[in-house]
Amino acid sequence: MRHAKDFLRRGAASLLAAAVLCAVSLAAEPEKSQAERRREDLEFLYQTVLVENHPNAFANAPESEFLALKKDIESRLETESDMEFLLDLQRLTSLVGDSHTTLSIGSAAAFRLYPFALVRRGENWHLSAVSSENEKLLCQEVTKLAGKPMAEVIDAFGTLFSSDNPIHLRRNFRQSCNVADIYEYLGLVEAGNPLAVTLKSGKTLSLAPVEMTAMDQTEFARLSDRLAKAPATAAADAYYFAKALDKRTYYIQYNTCQEAEDLPMADFAAAVAKDLASGDYHRVLLDLRNNGGGSDGVIWPLLEVLRREMDQGVNLVGLIGERTFSSALINAVEIQEMGGVLAGEPAGGSVCHFGAVRGFSLPNSGVRGQLSSKYIDLNTLLDAGAGRGVIALEPDVSIPQTMADTLAGRDTAVEWLLSHPENPAQRDYPDAPLTRGRFIAQLWEALGSPAAESGAEPPFADSFGIEWFLPALAWAKEAGVAKGAADGSFSAARPITWQEAAVFLSRAAEAMEISLPDPAAGRVGPLPAALAQSRGQDVLQKVWDAGLLQPSNPDYAKGLTRSQGAELAATLAKLSQ
Repeated sequence: MRHAKDFLRRGAASLLAAAVLCAVSLAAEPEKSQAERRREDLEFLYQTVLVENHPNAFANAPESEFLALKKDIESRLETESDMEFLLDLQRLTSLVGDSHTTLSIGSAAAFRLYPFALVRRGENWHLSAVSSENEKLLCQEVTKLAGKPMAEVIDAFGTLFSSDNPIHLRRNFRQSCNVADIYEYLGLVEAGNPLAVTLKSGKTLSLAPVEMTAMDQTEFARLSDRLAKAPATAAADAYYFAKALDKRTYYIQYNTCQEAEDLPMADFAAAVAKDLASGDYHRVLLDLRNNGGGSDGVIWPLLEVLRREMDQGVNLVGLIGERTFSSALINAVEIQEMGGVLAGEPAGGSVCHFGAVRGFSLPNSGVRGQLSSKYIDLNTLLDAGAGRGVIALEPDVSIPQTMADTLAGRDTAVEWLLSHPENPAQRDYPDAPLTRGRFIAQLWEALGSPAAESGAEPPFADSFGIEWFLPALAWAKEAGVAKGAADGSFSAARPITWQEAAVFLSRAAEAMEISLPDPAAGRVGPLPAALAQSRGQDVLQKVWDAGLLQPSNPDYAKGLTRSQGAELAATLAKLSQ
Protein backbone atom coordinates (compact mmCIF):
# COMPACT_ATOMS: atom_id res chain seq x y z
CA MET A 1 0.00 0.00 0.00
CA ARG A 2 1.26 3.46 -0.85
CA HIS A 3 1.13 5.88 2.07
CA ALA A 4 1.54 9.62 2.40
CA LYS A 5 5.06 9.18 3.73
CA ASP A 6 6.06 8.01 0.26
CA PHE A 7 5.03 11.43 -1.04
CA LEU A 8 7.13 13.20 1.56
CA ARG A 9 10.13 11.04 0.69
CA ARG A 10 9.88 11.85 -2.99
CA GLY A 11 8.20 15.20 -3.10
CA ALA A 12 9.31 17.42 -0.24
CA ALA A 13 12.57 19.30 0.29
CA SER A 14 15.83 17.80 -0.80
CA LEU A 15 19.11 19.69 -0.89
CA LEU A 16 20.77 16.83 -2.72
CA ALA A 17 19.37 17.55 -6.19
CA ALA A 18 22.10 17.18 -8.78
CA ALA A 19 20.63 19.23 -11.61
CA VAL A 20 22.73 22.25 -12.57
CA LEU A 21 21.41 25.14 -14.62
CA CYS A 22 24.07 26.72 -16.81
CA ALA A 23 24.54 28.55 -20.09
CA VAL A 24 26.00 26.53 -22.95
CA SER A 25 28.21 28.03 -25.64
CA LEU A 26 28.00 26.18 -28.95
CA ALA A 27 30.70 28.07 -30.84
CA ALA A 28 33.73 30.22 -30.17
CA GLU A 29 32.84 33.88 -29.74
CA PRO A 30 34.97 37.01 -30.10
CA GLU A 31 36.43 38.51 -26.92
CA LYS A 32 33.79 40.46 -25.03
CA SER A 33 34.22 43.60 -23.03
CA GLN A 34 33.89 43.53 -19.27
CA ALA A 35 30.54 45.32 -19.50
CA GLU A 36 29.24 42.76 -22.01
CA ARG A 37 30.27 39.84 -19.80
CA ARG A 38 28.64 41.43 -16.81
CA ARG A 39 25.46 42.15 -18.77
CA GLU A 40 25.24 38.50 -19.84
CA ASP A 41 25.66 37.29 -16.26
CA LEU A 42 23.04 39.74 -15.02
CA GLU A 43 20.56 38.77 -17.74
CA PHE A 44 21.15 35.05 -17.18
CA LEU A 45 20.62 35.43 -13.43
CA TYR A 46 17.46 37.46 -13.83
CA GLN A 47 15.74 35.90 -16.83
CA THR A 48 16.94 32.30 -16.99
CA VAL A 49 17.46 31.54 -13.32
CA LEU A 50 14.88 33.62 -11.45
CA VAL A 51 12.08 34.34 -13.92
CA GLU A 52 12.08 31.12 -15.94
CA ASN A 53 13.13 28.53 -13.36
CA HIS A 54 12.07 29.72 -9.91
CA PRO A 55 8.54 28.56 -8.94
CA ASN A 56 7.48 32.12 -8.10
CA ALA A 57 10.27 34.69 -8.15
CA PHE A 58 7.84 37.54 -7.47
CA ALA A 59 6.16 36.04 -4.40
CA ASN A 60 7.73 38.59 -2.05
CA ALA A 61 8.57 41.57 -4.26
CA PRO A 62 6.83 42.79 -7.44
CA GLU A 63 8.52 42.38 -10.80
CA SER A 64 8.77 46.14 -11.08
CA GLU A 65 11.15 46.18 -8.10
CA PHE A 66 13.37 43.59 -9.77
CA LEU A 67 13.38 45.50 -13.04
CA ALA A 68 14.18 48.81 -11.33
CA LEU A 69 17.16 47.28 -9.53
CA LYS A 70 18.29 45.49 -12.70
CA LYS A 71 18.19 48.78 -14.62
CA ASP A 72 20.19 50.47 -11.88
CA ILE A 73 22.83 47.73 -12.02
CA GLU A 74 23.02 48.00 -15.82
CA SER A 75 23.77 51.70 -15.54
CA ARG A 76 26.97 50.93 -13.58
CA LEU A 77 28.33 47.94 -15.51
CA GLU A 78 31.26 49.88 -16.96
CA THR A 79 32.25 51.79 -13.85
CA GLU A 80 31.79 49.67 -10.72
CA SER A 81 34.35 47.27 -9.28
CA ASP A 82 34.13 43.51 -9.52
CA MET A 83 33.22 43.37 -5.84
CA GLU A 84 30.40 45.86 -6.26
CA PHE A 85 29.05 43.95 -9.26
CA LEU A 86 29.03 40.67 -7.34
CA LEU A 87 27.22 42.30 -4.44
CA ASP A 88 24.75 43.81 -6.93
CA LEU A 89 23.98 40.30 -8.19
CA GLN A 90 23.52 39.08 -4.64
CA ARG A 91 21.20 41.98 -3.91
CA LEU A 92 19.06 41.14 -6.94
CA THR A 93 18.86 37.51 -5.82
CA SER A 94 17.82 38.55 -2.32
CA LEU A 95 14.63 40.17 -3.64
CA VAL A 96 13.21 36.67 -4.10
CA GLY A 97 12.99 36.38 -0.31
CA ASP A 98 13.63 32.63 -0.44
CA SER A 99 16.20 31.19 1.97
CA HIS A 100 16.99 28.35 -0.45
CA THR A 101 17.68 30.59 -3.47
CA THR A 102 21.13 32.05 -2.99
CA LEU A 103 24.24 33.22 -4.82
CA SER A 104 27.64 32.10 -3.53
CA ILE A 105 29.98 34.95 -4.40
CA GLY A 106 32.67 34.01 -1.87
CA SER A 107 34.64 31.88 -4.32
CA ALA A 108 34.86 34.78 -6.80
CA ALA A 109 35.51 37.59 -4.31
CA ALA A 110 38.58 38.50 -2.26
CA PHE A 111 36.83 40.01 0.73
CA ARG A 112 38.43 42.36 3.21
CA LEU A 113 37.51 41.56 6.78
CA TYR A 114 37.32 43.19 10.19
CA PRO A 115 39.13 41.15 12.87
CA PHE A 116 36.18 40.07 15.01
CA ALA A 117 33.28 37.64 15.13
CA LEU A 118 29.91 37.57 16.88
CA VAL A 119 27.67 35.00 18.50
CA ARG A 120 24.08 35.43 19.66
CA ARG A 121 22.90 34.24 23.04
CA GLY A 122 19.26 34.87 23.82
CA GLU A 123 18.44 38.31 22.47
CA ASN A 124 21.98 39.65 22.77
CA TRP A 125 25.11 39.64 20.61
CA HIS A 126 28.55 38.93 22.07
CA LEU A 127 32.12 39.05 20.79
CA SER A 128 33.11 35.47 20.03
CA ALA A 129 36.51 36.31 18.51
CA VAL A 130 38.84 39.33 18.77
CA SER A 131 42.50 39.94 18.09
CA SER A 132 44.72 38.88 20.99
CA GLU A 133 45.43 42.45 22.16
CA ASN A 134 41.69 42.81 22.88
CA GLU A 135 41.34 39.44 24.60
CA LYS A 136 39.87 40.93 27.79
CA LEU A 137 36.85 42.08 25.76
CA LEU A 138 35.99 38.57 24.60
CA CYS A 139 32.37 37.53 25.30
CA GLN A 140 31.28 41.08 26.09
CA GLU A 141 27.92 42.19 24.74
CA VAL A 142 27.87 44.27 21.53
CA THR A 143 25.13 46.88 21.25
CA LYS A 144 26.05 48.79 18.07
CA LEU A 145 28.02 48.41 14.85
CA ALA A 146 29.03 51.45 12.81
CA GLY A 147 27.16 53.55 15.37
CA LYS A 148 23.85 51.85 14.60
CA PRO A 149 21.77 49.47 16.76
CA MET A 150 22.23 45.80 15.94
CA ALA A 151 18.68 45.41 14.63
CA GLU A 152 19.21 48.27 12.16
CA VAL A 153 22.46 46.74 10.86
CA ILE A 154 20.81 43.33 10.43
CA ASP A 155 17.95 44.92 8.49
CA ALA A 156 20.51 46.51 6.16
CA PHE A 157 22.17 43.12 5.62
CA GLY A 158 18.72 41.81 4.71
CA THR A 159 18.93 43.66 1.40
CA LEU A 160 21.79 41.34 0.43
CA PHE A 161 20.81 37.99 1.91
CA SER A 162 17.77 36.10 0.68
CA SER A 163 15.84 34.99 3.75
CA ASP A 164 12.22 34.06 4.30
CA ASN A 165 12.27 34.68 8.05
CA PRO A 166 14.26 36.85 10.50
CA ILE A 167 15.98 33.87 12.16
CA HIS A 168 17.61 32.81 8.89
CA LEU A 169 18.62 36.42 8.19
CA ARG A 170 20.16 36.60 11.66
CA ARG A 171 22.22 33.51 10.88
CA ASN A 172 23.38 34.98 7.55
CA PHE A 173 24.38 38.16 9.33
CA ARG A 174 26.36 36.30 11.96
CA GLN A 175 28.31 34.45 9.27
CA SER A 176 29.11 37.68 7.38
CA CYS A 177 29.20 40.28 10.15
CA ASN A 178 32.94 40.96 9.68
CA VAL A 179 32.99 41.49 5.88
CA ALA A 180 34.19 45.05 5.34
CA ASP A 181 33.09 45.15 1.70
CA ILE A 182 29.47 44.58 2.74
CA TYR A 183 29.47 47.46 5.24
CA GLU A 184 30.94 49.75 2.58
CA TYR A 185 28.52 48.58 -0.13
CA LEU A 186 25.56 49.21 2.18
CA GLY A 187 26.84 52.66 3.10
CA LEU A 188 27.29 51.77 6.76
CA VAL A 189 31.03 52.54 6.68
CA GLU A 190 32.95 54.81 4.28
CA ALA A 191 35.39 52.98 2.02
CA GLY A 192 38.60 52.04 3.82
CA ASN A 193 37.45 53.40 7.20
CA PRO A 194 37.43 51.36 10.40
CA LEU A 195 34.30 49.79 11.85
CA ALA A 196 33.15 51.03 15.27
CA VAL A 197 32.10 48.14 17.52
CA THR A 198 30.28 49.49 20.58
CA LEU A 199 30.11 47.35 23.71
CA LYS A 200 27.52 47.45 26.46
CA SER A 201 30.30 48.44 28.86
CA GLY A 202 30.63 51.71 26.94
CA LYS A 203 33.93 50.86 25.26
CA THR A 204 34.20 51.16 21.48
CA LEU A 205 36.57 49.12 19.35
CA SER A 206 37.82 50.68 16.12
CA LEU A 207 38.65 47.86 13.72
CA ALA A 208 40.42 48.53 10.42
CA PRO A 209 39.70 46.22 7.45
CA VAL A 210 42.42 43.75 6.48
CA GLU A 211 42.93 41.40 3.55
CA MET A 212 42.01 37.75 4.01
CA THR A 213 45.68 36.74 3.87
CA ALA A 214 46.42 39.08 6.77
CA MET A 215 43.52 37.63 8.74
CA ASP A 216 45.13 34.20 8.45
CA GLN A 217 48.22 35.58 10.18
CA THR A 218 46.35 37.41 12.96
CA GLU A 219 46.35 35.88 16.43
CA PHE A 220 42.85 35.65 17.85
CA ALA A 221 41.28 35.05 21.22
CA ARG A 222 38.20 32.91 20.71
CA LEU A 223 35.15 31.94 22.70
CA SER A 224 36.10 28.29 22.28
CA ASP A 225 39.27 28.97 24.29
CA ARG A 226 37.17 30.08 27.26
CA LEU A 227 34.94 27.02 27.50
CA ALA A 228 35.35 25.06 30.71
CA LYS A 229 34.37 21.85 28.93
CA ALA A 230 32.20 20.54 26.13
CA PRO A 231 28.67 19.44 27.07
CA ALA A 232 27.71 15.80 26.61
CA THR A 233 25.43 16.93 23.77
CA ALA A 234 28.04 18.95 21.85
CA ALA A 235 27.81 18.61 18.06
CA ALA A 236 29.60 15.46 17.00
CA ASP A 237 31.39 14.68 13.75
CA ALA A 238 28.77 12.09 12.81
CA TYR A 239 25.60 11.98 10.76
CA TYR A 240 23.76 10.61 13.79
CA PHE A 241 24.42 8.93 17.12
CA ALA A 242 22.52 8.02 20.29
CA LYS A 243 23.25 7.49 23.97
CA ALA A 244 21.62 7.60 27.38
CA LEU A 245 21.95 10.85 29.34
CA ASP A 246 20.60 9.28 32.52
CA LYS A 247 18.33 6.41 33.50
CA ARG A 248 15.24 8.25 32.30
CA THR A 249 16.48 10.18 29.28
CA TYR A 250 17.71 8.84 25.95
CA TYR A 251 19.42 11.25 23.55
CA ILE A 252 19.65 11.11 19.73
CA GLN A 253 21.68 13.64 17.73
CA TYR A 254 20.69 13.90 14.06
CA ASN A 255 23.10 16.24 12.27
CA THR A 256 22.38 15.85 8.58
CA CYS A 257 19.47 14.45 6.60
CA GLN A 258 21.70 11.92 4.86
CA GLU A 259 22.35 8.25 5.39
CA ALA A 260 25.78 7.28 6.69
CA GLU A 261 27.55 4.78 4.47
CA ASP A 262 28.80 2.78 7.44
CA LEU A 263 25.51 2.87 9.34
CA PRO A 264 22.26 2.78 7.34
CA MET A 265 19.37 4.53 9.05
CA ALA A 266 17.40 1.30 9.30
CA ASP A 267 20.26 -0.28 11.27
CA PHE A 268 20.64 2.79 13.44
CA ALA A 269 16.90 2.82 14.16
CA ALA A 270 17.04 -0.87 15.09
CA ALA A 271 19.90 -0.19 17.52
CA VAL A 272 17.89 2.65 19.08
CA ALA A 273 14.89 0.35 19.43
CA LYS A 274 17.08 -2.23 21.19
CA ASP A 275 18.48 0.39 23.58
CA LEU A 276 15.03 1.70 24.43
CA ALA A 277 13.69 -1.81 25.01
CA SER A 278 16.52 -2.64 27.41
CA GLY A 279 16.03 0.46 29.58
CA ASP A 280 13.28 2.23 31.45
CA TYR A 281 13.38 5.53 29.60
CA HIS A 282 10.63 8.09 30.05
CA ARG A 283 11.83 10.65 27.54
CA VAL A 284 13.66 10.68 24.20
CA LEU A 285 15.42 13.84 23.04
CA LEU A 286 15.83 14.07 19.26
CA ASP A 287 18.34 16.85 18.57
CA LEU A 288 18.01 18.66 15.21
CA ARG A 289 19.85 21.83 16.26
CA ASN A 290 22.90 21.13 14.06
CA ASN A 291 20.96 19.87 11.06
CA GLY A 292 20.87 22.05 7.94
CA GLY A 293 18.93 19.61 5.77
CA GLY A 294 19.36 17.01 3.05
CA SER A 295 16.56 14.55 2.31
CA ASP A 296 13.64 14.57 4.72
CA GLY A 297 12.74 10.89 4.22
CA VAL A 298 16.04 9.52 5.57
CA ILE A 299 14.86 9.70 9.19
CA TRP A 300 11.67 7.74 8.61
CA PRO A 301 12.77 4.37 10.11
CA LEU A 302 13.75 6.21 13.29
CA LEU A 303 10.44 8.08 13.49
CA GLU A 304 8.56 4.80 13.20
CA VAL A 305 10.57 3.38 16.12
CA LEU A 306 9.89 6.48 18.20
CA ARG A 307 6.18 6.40 17.35
CA ARG A 308 5.95 2.89 18.80
CA GLU A 309 7.77 4.06 21.93
CA MET A 310 5.34 6.95 22.30
CA ASP A 311 2.48 4.48 22.13
CA GLN A 312 4.06 2.86 25.21
CA GLY A 313 4.12 6.16 27.08
CA VAL A 314 7.56 7.53 26.20
CA ASN A 315 7.70 11.33 25.85
CA LEU A 316 9.37 12.68 22.68
CA VAL A 317 11.02 16.11 22.65
CA GLY A 318 12.65 17.52 19.53
CA LEU A 319 15.39 20.11 19.95
CA ILE A 320 15.55 22.89 17.35
CA GLY A 321 17.56 26.05 16.84
CA GLU A 322 18.89 28.58 14.36
CA ARG A 323 20.67 25.93 12.26
CA THR A 324 17.58 23.71 11.92
CA PHE A 325 16.76 24.21 8.26
CA SER A 326 15.19 22.73 5.13
CA SER A 327 14.55 18.99 5.41
CA ALA A 328 15.43 19.06 9.11
CA LEU A 329 12.70 21.67 9.49
CA ILE A 330 10.22 19.25 7.90
CA ASN A 331 11.38 16.53 10.31
CA ALA A 332 10.82 18.91 13.23
CA VAL A 333 7.21 19.54 12.17
CA GLU A 334 6.80 15.77 11.79
CA ILE A 335 7.81 15.44 15.45
CA GLN A 336 4.86 17.69 16.28
CA GLU A 337 2.67 15.62 13.96
CA MET A 338 3.59 12.62 16.09
CA GLY A 339 2.47 14.45 19.21
CA GLY A 340 5.98 15.33 20.31
CA VAL A 341 7.08 18.69 21.67
CA LEU A 342 9.74 21.03 20.27
CA ALA A 343 12.10 22.79 22.67
CA GLY A 344 15.00 25.18 22.26
CA GLU A 345 15.07 28.26 20.04
CA PRO A 346 13.32 29.30 16.79
CA ALA A 347 14.49 27.40 13.73
CA GLY A 348 16.23 29.03 10.78
CA GLY A 349 13.78 27.32 8.45
CA SER A 350 10.19 28.35 7.79
CA VAL A 351 7.22 25.99 8.18
CA CYS A 352 6.19 26.53 4.55
CA HIS A 353 9.01 27.39 2.16
CA PHE A 354 10.47 27.12 -1.30
CA GLY A 355 12.95 24.26 -1.58
CA ALA A 356 14.08 21.17 -3.52
CA VAL A 357 17.06 23.10 -4.86
CA ARG A 358 18.93 22.98 -8.15
CA GLY A 359 22.37 24.38 -8.79
CA PHE A 360 23.30 27.01 -11.37
CA SER A 361 26.40 28.88 -12.50
CA LEU A 362 26.72 32.22 -14.28
CA PRO A 363 28.20 31.98 -17.80
CA ASN A 364 31.12 34.41 -17.52
CA SER A 365 32.08 34.89 -13.87
CA GLY A 366 31.39 31.24 -13.07
CA VAL A 367 29.70 32.28 -9.82
CA ARG A 368 27.59 29.42 -8.56
CA GLY A 369 24.31 29.43 -6.73
CA GLN A 370 21.23 27.42 -5.97
CA LEU A 371 17.53 28.02 -6.56
CA SER A 372 14.35 26.39 -5.39
CA SER A 373 12.34 24.25 -7.77
CA LYS A 374 9.07 23.94 -5.81
CA TYR A 375 6.99 25.33 -2.95
CA ILE A 376 6.65 23.02 0.04
CA ASP A 377 3.35 23.74 1.75
CA LEU A 378 3.38 21.96 5.10
CA ASN A 379 0.23 23.94 5.86
CA THR A 380 -1.63 21.45 3.63
CA LEU A 381 0.53 18.34 4.16
CA LEU A 382 0.56 18.07 7.95
CA ASP A 383 -1.98 18.92 10.63
CA ALA A 384 0.90 20.29 12.72
CA GLY A 385 1.63 22.87 10.02
CA ALA A 386 -1.95 24.03 9.51
CA GLY A 387 -2.28 27.79 9.36
CA ARG A 388 1.37 28.59 10.03
CA GLY A 389 2.64 29.55 6.56
CA VAL A 390 6.02 31.10 5.73
CA ILE A 391 7.15 31.82 9.29
CA ALA A 392 10.05 30.54 11.36
CA LEU A 393 9.22 27.35 13.22
CA GLU A 394 8.87 28.26 16.89
CA PRO A 395 9.59 25.80 19.72
CA ASP A 396 6.72 24.81 21.98
CA VAL A 397 9.04 25.44 24.93
CA SER A 398 11.47 28.34 24.51
CA ILE A 399 14.84 27.61 26.15
CA PRO A 400 17.55 29.88 24.70
CA GLN A 401 21.18 29.01 25.27
CA THR A 402 22.80 31.43 27.73
CA MET A 403 26.35 32.78 27.64
CA ALA A 404 26.92 31.66 31.23
CA ASP A 405 25.99 28.08 30.35
CA THR A 406 28.09 28.25 27.19
CA LEU A 407 31.19 29.21 29.16
CA ALA A 408 30.47 26.56 31.80
CA GLY A 409 30.06 23.84 29.16
CA ARG A 410 26.35 23.34 29.79
CA ASP A 411 23.60 22.79 27.24
CA THR A 412 20.86 25.10 28.54
CA ALA A 413 17.93 23.34 26.85
CA VAL A 414 19.02 19.84 27.78
CA GLU A 415 19.86 20.83 31.36
CA TRP A 416 16.41 22.40 31.73
CA LEU A 417 14.69 19.31 30.37
CA LEU A 418 16.68 17.02 32.65
CA SER A 419 15.61 19.08 35.65
CA HIS A 420 11.95 19.17 34.54
CA PRO A 421 10.79 15.56 34.20
CA GLU A 422 7.15 16.56 33.69
CA ASN A 423 5.96 16.26 30.10
CA PRO A 424 5.76 19.69 28.42
CA ALA A 425 2.79 20.44 26.17
CA GLN A 426 2.67 21.60 22.59
CA ARG A 427 2.01 25.29 22.05
CA ASP A 428 -1.66 25.97 21.58
CA TYR A 429 -2.87 27.44 18.28
CA PRO A 430 -6.61 27.85 19.00
CA ASP A 431 -7.29 29.98 15.92
CA ALA A 432 -5.46 27.68 13.48
CA PRO A 433 -7.60 26.02 10.81
CA LEU A 434 -9.22 22.82 12.05
CA THR A 435 -8.21 19.80 9.98
CA ARG A 436 -10.29 16.70 9.36
CA GLY A 437 -7.86 14.53 11.29
CA ARG A 438 -7.79 16.83 14.33
CA PHE A 439 -11.60 17.02 14.49
CA ILE A 440 -11.85 13.25 14.47
CA ALA A 441 -9.36 13.22 17.35
CA GLN A 442 -11.36 15.86 19.23
CA LEU A 443 -14.51 13.75 18.87
CA TRP A 444 -12.68 10.60 19.94
CA GLU A 445 -11.18 12.21 23.04
CA ALA A 446 -14.45 13.94 24.04
CA LEU A 447 -16.30 10.62 23.77
CA GLY A 448 -13.86 8.85 26.10
CA SER A 449 -11.29 7.55 23.58
CA PRO A 450 -13.24 4.39 22.66
CA ALA A 451 -11.06 1.42 21.80
CA ALA A 452 -10.68 0.13 18.27
CA GLU A 453 -8.68 -2.58 16.60
CA SER A 454 -5.52 -1.23 15.01
CA GLY A 455 -3.79 -3.33 12.41
CA ALA A 456 -0.24 -3.19 11.15
CA GLU A 457 -1.23 -0.78 8.38
CA PRO A 458 -2.42 2.80 8.96
CA PRO A 459 -6.21 3.19 8.71
CA PHE A 460 -6.20 5.14 5.45
CA ALA A 461 -4.04 4.96 2.34
CA ASP A 462 -2.73 8.50 2.74
CA SER A 463 -1.91 8.20 6.45
CA PHE A 464 1.75 8.68 7.30
CA GLY A 465 1.65 6.09 10.06
CA ILE A 466 3.12 8.39 12.73
CA GLU A 467 0.28 10.86 13.41
CA TRP A 468 -0.67 11.50 17.02
CA PHE A 469 -4.33 11.02 16.05
CA LEU A 470 -3.92 7.56 14.46
CA PRO A 471 -5.90 5.78 17.24
CA ALA A 472 -8.76 8.21 16.63
CA LEU A 473 -8.67 7.55 12.88
CA ALA A 474 -8.66 3.79 13.51
CA TRP A 475 -11.74 4.13 15.73
CA ALA A 476 -13.48 6.44 13.26
CA LYS A 477 -12.95 4.06 10.36
CA GLU A 478 -14.02 0.99 12.34
CA ALA A 479 -17.11 2.77 13.73
CA GLY A 480 -18.10 4.19 10.37
CA VAL A 481 -17.57 7.78 11.46
CA ALA A 482 -14.91 8.40 8.80
CA LYS A 483 -15.21 6.35 5.63
CA GLY A 484 -12.64 7.99 3.38
CA ALA A 485 -12.66 8.43 -0.38
CA ALA A 486 -13.04 5.75 -3.03
CA ASP A 487 -9.25 5.42 -3.33
CA GLY A 488 -8.89 4.74 0.39
CA SER A 489 -7.58 8.19 1.29
CA PHE A 490 -8.88 10.48 4.02
CA SER A 491 -7.04 13.83 3.60
CA ALA A 492 -6.50 14.28 7.32
CA ALA A 493 -4.56 17.53 6.90
CA ARG A 494 -7.25 19.25 4.84
CA PRO A 495 -9.28 21.95 6.63
CA ILE A 496 -12.72 20.65 7.53
CA THR A 497 -15.92 22.24 6.23
CA TRP A 498 -19.04 22.82 8.31
CA GLN A 499 -20.86 20.21 6.25
CA GLU A 500 -18.14 17.63 6.93
CA ALA A 501 -18.18 18.48 10.62
CA ALA A 502 -21.94 17.90 10.65
CA VAL A 503 -21.51 14.50 8.99
CA PHE A 504 -18.85 13.41 11.49
CA LEU A 505 -20.99 14.62 14.42
CA SER A 506 -24.02 12.74 13.14
CA ARG A 507 -22.09 9.53 12.51
CA ALA A 508 -20.32 9.75 15.89
CA ALA A 509 -23.68 10.15 17.64
CA GLU A 510 -24.99 7.09 15.82
CA ALA A 511 -21.87 5.02 16.54
CA MET A 512 -22.01 5.88 20.26
CA GLU A 513 -25.82 5.51 20.38
CA ILE A 514 -26.34 9.13 21.38
CA SER A 515 -29.84 10.42 20.75
CA LEU A 516 -29.88 13.86 19.20
CA PRO A 517 -32.63 16.05 20.74
CA ASP A 518 -35.41 17.61 18.74
CA PRO A 519 -35.10 21.35 18.33
CA ALA A 520 -36.66 23.40 21.08
CA ALA A 521 -38.94 26.15 19.85
CA GLY A 522 -36.86 29.20 18.95
CA ARG A 523 -33.69 27.70 20.42
CA VAL A 524 -31.50 27.47 17.36
CA GLY A 525 -33.36 29.21 14.58
CA PRO A 526 -32.95 28.51 10.86
CA LEU A 527 -29.73 27.47 9.14
CA PRO A 528 -27.45 30.44 8.43
CA ALA A 529 -27.41 31.50 4.81
CA ALA A 530 -23.84 30.28 4.32
CA LEU A 531 -24.83 26.77 5.43
CA ALA A 532 -28.09 26.80 3.52
CA GLN A 533 -26.04 26.80 0.31
CA SER A 534 -23.99 23.74 1.34
CA ARG A 535 -24.50 20.18 0.21
CA GLY A 536 -25.97 17.59 2.54
CA GLN A 537 -28.86 19.70 3.79
CA ASP A 538 -30.52 16.82 5.63
CA VAL A 539 -27.59 16.08 7.91
CA LEU A 540 -26.79 19.77 8.33
CA GLN A 541 -30.38 20.48 9.38
CA LYS A 542 -30.42 17.50 11.73
CA VAL A 543 -27.22 18.49 13.51
CA TRP A 544 -28.14 22.18 13.50
CA ASP A 545 -31.54 21.44 15.06
CA ALA A 546 -29.78 19.44 17.78
CA GLY A 547 -27.76 22.53 18.70
CA LEU A 548 -24.40 21.02 17.74
CA LEU A 549 -23.12 23.60 15.25
CA GLN A 550 -23.04 26.76 17.35
CA PRO A 551 -19.50 27.31 18.70
CA SER A 552 -18.25 30.68 19.90
CA ASN A 553 -17.97 33.38 17.23
CA PRO A 554 -18.72 31.17 14.22
CA ASP A 555 -18.11 32.38 10.69
CA TYR A 556 -20.13 29.99 8.57
CA ALA A 557 -18.67 31.41 5.38
CA LYS A 558 -15.25 30.11 6.45
CA GLY A 559 -13.87 26.92 7.95
CA LEU A 560 -13.68 26.03 11.62
CA THR A 561 -10.85 26.77 14.03
CA ARG A 562 -9.29 24.29 16.43
CA SER A 563 -11.02 25.82 19.44
CA GLN A 564 -14.41 25.71 17.69
CA GLY A 565 -13.92 22.04 16.87
CA ALA A 566 -13.23 21.30 20.52
CA GLU A 567 -16.49 23.08 21.45
CA LEU A 568 -18.52 20.99 18.98
CA ALA A 569 -16.99 17.77 20.27
CA ALA A 570 -17.66 18.76 23.90
CA THR A 571 -21.29 19.61 23.09
CA LEU A 572 -21.83 16.15 21.60
CA ALA A 573 -20.15 14.51 24.60
CA LYS A 574 -22.57 16.28 26.97
CA LEU A 575 -25.48 14.65 25.17
CA SER A 576 -24.05 11.22 26.01
CA GLN A 577 -24.05 11.88 29.75
